[in-house]
Amino acid sequence: MASLGANPRRTPQGPRPGAASSGFPSPAPVPGPREAEEEEVEEEEELAEIHLCVLWNSGYLGIAYYDTSDSTIHFMPDAPDHESLKLLQRVLDEINPQSVVTSAKQDENMTRFLGKLASQEHREPKRPEIIFLPSVDFGLEISKQRLLSGNYSFIPDAMTATEKILFLSSIIPFDCLLTVRALGGLLKFLGRRRIGVELEDYNVSVPILGFKKFMLTHLVNIDQDTYSVLQIFKSESHPSVYKVASGLKEGLSLFGILNRCHCKWGEKLLRLWFTRPTHDLGELSSRLDVIQFFLLPQNLDMAQMLHRLLGHIKNVPLILKRMKLSHTKVSDWQVLYKTVYSALGLRDACRSLPQSIQLFRDIAQEFSDDLHHIASLIGKVVDFEGSLAENRFTVLPNIDPEIDEKKRRLMGLPSFLTEVARKELENLDSRIPSCSVIYIPLIGFLLSIPRLPSMVEASDFEINGLDFMFLSEEKLHYRSARTKELDALLGDLHCEIRDQETLLMYQLQCQVLARAAVLTRVLDLASRLDVLLALASAARDYGYSRPRYSPQVLGVRIQNGRHPLMELCARTFVPNSTECGGDKGRVKVITGPNSSGKSIYLKQVGLITFMALVGSFVPAEEAEIGAVDAIFTRIHSCESISLGLSTFMIDLNQVAKAVNNATAQSLVLIDEFGKGTNTVDGLALLAAVLRHWLARGPTCPHIFVATNFLSLVQLQLLPQGPLVQYL
Repeated sequence: MASLGANPRRTPQGPRPGAASSGFPSPAPVPGPREAEEEEVEEEEELAEIHLCVLWNSGYLGIAYYDTSDSTIHFMPDAPDHESLKLLQRVLDEINPQSVVTSAKQDENMTRFLGKLASQEHREPKRPEIIFLPSVDFGLEISKQRLLSGNYSFIPDAMTATEKILFLSSIIPFDCLLTVRALGGLLKFLGRRRIGVELEDYNVSVPILGFKKFMLTHLVNIDQDTYSVLQIFKSESHPSVYKVASGLKEGLSLFGILNRCHCKWGEKLLRLWFTRPTHDLGELSSRLDVIQFFLLPQNLDMAQMLHRLLGHIKNVPLILKRMKLSHTKVSDWQVLYKTVYSALGLRDACRSLPQSIQLFRDIAQEFSDDLHHIASLIGKVVDFEGSLAENRFTVLPNIDPEIDEKKRRLMGLPSFLTEVARKELENLDSRIPSCSVIYIPLIGFLLSIPRLPSMVEASDFEINGLDFMFLSEEKLHYRSARTKELDALLGDLHCEIRDQETLLMYQLQCQVLARAAVLTRVLDLASRLDVLLALASAARDYGYSRPRYSPQVLGVRIQNGRHPLMELCARTFVPNSTECGGDKGRVKVITGPNSSGKSIYLKQVGLITFMALVGSFVPAEEAEIGAVDAIFTRIHSCESISLGLSTFMIDLNQVAKAVNNATAQSLVLIDEFGKGTNTVDGLALLAAVLRHWLARGPTCPHIFVATNFLSLVQLQLLPQGPLVQYL
């Protein structure tokens, strides 16, 4: 608001400047017998269909699909995914579904993704049908009921309802809520469409011959129990009373000691790598190459400089989202400016580094000149000081001559309005000691007069030649002939300036959004660099070494390995070596007194293997990791009243998962299995499970068993042979 007034001596006063805040806003030849047979096979293969059901919520995916070729339902446990749904795209590329089923109430990102999928002409004839079912069909409880009440040929009719529940709980992860809901929605769809039984009687149900866990190529299968017992993640309540309601903090865990990321997106990517360990040798080697480079003493200064630059890389997707919605804040322009200039610094630094390393080459090439263009535009247009002062987007001088002229006129109003106020005061009653001419955005120019003691009633506010407008803070506001003339002459300068600057902001946003792809790529590559710098820092401080990968070798060989968490807590730690692989010693039975370190040894083997599978250096003198496709554990019972299961039943479920899913390339860690029941039954269960695996011969998993059942050895309950080794 600009104002002008006169003092009690009837001397006009200078104007009071002010501003209003605003937001910017084609007949074929007859085939011979052989050809006909081949054609029939091809037709049968073409009849095979896959129907996929997917749900996405809060950054997690629940996926289940039905394959008519084997009448089996496959599911993937809840898995984190980016807003771009890259994981879902990988699933679609791998299985090529006939249809995709989802809830009618889905996130906008999922709806947009499925819309694009349905419109992709190049996917024909494999372009899937997108089907939306009512959200009620995906309710958690109704989905559980559908799963438990289903008629499955692989479940004996003699099973009681309770036994059926326990059996299914060992196959289906009921703690993965999105997966359960996706399975329930898939069953509803199969029943409604009657897939494969369209011409049968209505009482014939869709055949379901089994449930199988589905994992993407190269991903290692690790369940939530394993993550918990190995302390890969561990959440604790925040100690600050001010942050109790805001969530949890990471406790003593593998993630906690390795997370040295300098930006939130790096931390997010590290967590994603931890939830998706892989045996893709190309990917793992590329990660280790970067870590090894930064471990060289001569590269320490470069690592520190890159860390500082990464600290300025902020949440670019959020800023781009706000730009699309025209909800950009002044701080967003500042953050984007710093992010782009930091990205340019990363590019210049990586261009001086060995281009034989893929990450450095990607940053040097993909951080294009579009970044410099964006930074130059923002720096030349945005007036950061003025924007902060007025809490809105303002532009620098010499951008738009019209805006500059209007700002000059607005700044010159004080002296001009002083003269106007003086002339107005000359025409007022002598009892009025002072007056001021004020400017209010959207309203215009007004004459402000102090309220006299005699002005009590509303009728007293009337003054000849003036139109009364309102009373505020003991001041009467009027329109006069001169203020009307000012409105016609000058107009609403402030709003006009704001509208023109809003238009410039919109044009600048369009320029930035046109180059959004490079900004998104900046975040992806910067996050990857941040994670690998963090892993390099931890490897340097804790004395980790680079693991070797031997896919032709089945097993794990560790020389003087250490537990990454225990060595930080204990004064002394004795390293242990491990060797398993080939056709010898696939089952290692470890016995010893309590507190002798059996459990720590099992966890150590699991953690070192896990670290190698995420592309980290490992706490060992040497480590050679063969082909590992899964890690299963039965070390600790993750009890919960919501499961409705006893501790011993939870133990059985954990072992059942390993029995059902472990392959010759899986690592199985079992600690004190069978102690939850009487000694004879526990010993019998342990021996039976191990004998089951040993009967598989060369396809037996790599098993480490720690037990206090000495009778297992003394009574020779396990078959003698090279597959069993006692430690």
